[in-house]
Amino acid sequence: MEGLERIVSEHRLFQGLGPEFVNLAAGCAKNVRFNADQYLFHAEEPADWIYLIRHGQVALEVATPGRGAAQFETLGEGDIVGLTWLLPPYRWGYDARATELVRAIALDAKCLRDKCEVDHDLGYALLKRFLPVLVQRLQAMRLQLLDVYGSAG
Repeated sequence: MEGLERIVSEHRLFQGLGPEFVNLAAGCAKNVRFNADQYLFHAEEPADWIYLIRHGQVALEVATPGRGAAQFETLGEGDIVGLTWLLPPYRWGYDARATELVRAIALDAKCLRDKCEVDHDLGYALLKRFLPVLVQRLQAMRLQLLDVYGSAG
């Protein structure tokens, strides 16, 4: 597990966290890969994983009435895919699709939630790190929707 602990500790989301928190998070981690056009997840599915992208790009997409999928953000190395693991009902609000080969660290969301319930300091530290990413992602989606629907008048 030393390799995963090192990789997790070097990710910007976990940088500066104490080794005890990094070790707890790394205990929920595994290496994964997705081929081009493979979906990491679909909207409304259970939000069971958090992905720390190490290589490749992932398109975040939402279904738009009459227009199909609208890509609202592209994420790459160092980014995080999967934020709705934080709040019930723990379901994805969008699709995530690999646009090329993606290598990532997958964190088991239930494992991490359970550890946060036991160690509230860990939970608070992760919440402070995930919330800014969540706000930025919502802003990107809002801007994309304004672009799509704002010009229809």
